Amino acid sequence: MPPDAAADLKILRNRTFDEIAIGDRAAIERTLTVEDIQLFALMSGDVNPSHVDPAFAASSRFHGVIAHGMWSGALISAVLGTRLPGPGTVYLSQTLRFLAPVRLGDRLTIEVTVTARDPARRHVTLACRAHNQECTAVVDGEAIVLAPDQRIERPRTALPDIRLDVAGRDGVERLLAHVAPLEAVRTAVVHPCDAPSLSAALQARDAGLIVPVLVAPRARLEAVAAEAGLDLAGVAIEDVPHSHAAAARAAAMAGSGEVEALMKGSLHTDELMAAVVPAAAGLRTKRRISHCFVMQTPAYPRPFILTDAAVNIAPDLEQKADIVRNAIELAHAIGVAAPRVAILAAVETVNAAMPATLDAAALCKMADRGQIVGGVLDGPLAFDNAVSAAAAQVKGIASPVAGRADVLVVPDLESGNLLAKQLMYLGQAASAGIVLGARVPIVLTSRADSEASRIASCAIAKLLAHRYRVSPP
Repeated sequence: MPPDAAADLKILRNRTFDEIAIGDRAAIERTLTVEDIQLFALMSGDVNPSHVDPAFAASSRFHGVIAHGMWSGALISAVLGTRLPGPGTVYLSQTLRFLAPVRLGDRLTIEVTVTARDPARRHVTLACRAHNQECTAVVDGEAIVLAPDQRIERPRTALPDIRLDVAGRDGVERLLAHVAPLEAVRTAVVHPCDAPSLSAALQARDAGLIVPVLVAPRARLEAVAAEAGLDLAGVAIEDVPHSHAAAARAAAMAGSGEVEALMKGSLHTDELMAAVVPAAAGLRTKRRISHCFVMQTPAYPRPFILTDAAVNIAPDLEQKADIVRNAIELAHAIGVAAPRVAILAAVETVNAAMPATLDAAALCKMADRGQIVGGVLDGPLAFDNAVSAAAAQVKGIASPVAGRADVLVVPDLESGNLLAKQLMYLGQAASAGIVLGARVPIVLTSRADSEASRIASCAIAKLLAHRYRVSPP
């Protein structure tokens, strides 16, 4: 980077009126992100659903979320206040014409050009124009400013990092409201022999999501409840000697129809799934069992599904096909009629030395041939161009999925588990975990999961259990 350019990143400099000539120009570039729209809506109070509601925006004349018109106007102000004339500039007037919508991922170049000077009043007139990455003009106008008469150099101010909590409790509350009309589902809670798992079962009961049947050693349950101050009055208990027996008994109850869902307690995932998978349990379907996270993060405009990060360690092509089918079924259950499914790999091109890219291409061809239905598939896609329209545009990817994925299918369990936990712990993602491909939904949460995550997982299990009554898996 040239020294002057590096300095410009740290220092704001202006141009005085006497230093400005007709024809002088300055420009900045900016890519529209979800955060830009959210922050502008928060600041302005303009929550027009064309800008903040993806479902509504999809049915509008623009067929998707667009920026507020004055967001482009604010960028013109940024050029005038930081580049030309720069610090010390006083806005006097501004005209604007909005010529084309600005969409998520659009990269705008905002340019101002000096067209007139008034020495008597130090007024400067500037033509203002913004165009996108396709050189389509999106806004133009004219600004008149009072230019500074003294040189100003100031360090750039470091702005605070602002995040909007569009996940968290609000997402859980909307999910609970959605399933509230449905009756609670009788659920075998498998070996909830620690305070977090036992309290989670009781909280899900209190939220009207499940009717818990605790499958565990009664003495251990009562000891845990006493220590944690939890009341087991009125709660059904299946007394079994240990965790292995708890898993086997719960699977048998689900297989015989005594319960409509399973919920993992304090035993290991492998121990529970070892009881579910055998054919003798009566819980297998024609599909392979797989796990889905339903996630919502402040950096993405809609909830999305991440699969498989918990059950299938290194799935082959046919197993990945079932993983995709299960995720599409879950997407339908939560209200996404035609989910956009991104098959992830490290790169977005097919490479014979990278098996994940070959599987991705094959899965997309299977969808083309009707072997996978109910969703729109594309892959291989790298993570950035699966979730960022800007990244997809930069790489020249034209796809109905890129930048708008509803489902992210990872190559294997390790990559999926790493990605899920990065999103949770560094990306403030809210999450719910559910296992599909069995005759009943299985709530599969970690002992480190939050109360909100456990409740959300039970809400999705309730939704699926009612769906399975009408359309068994």
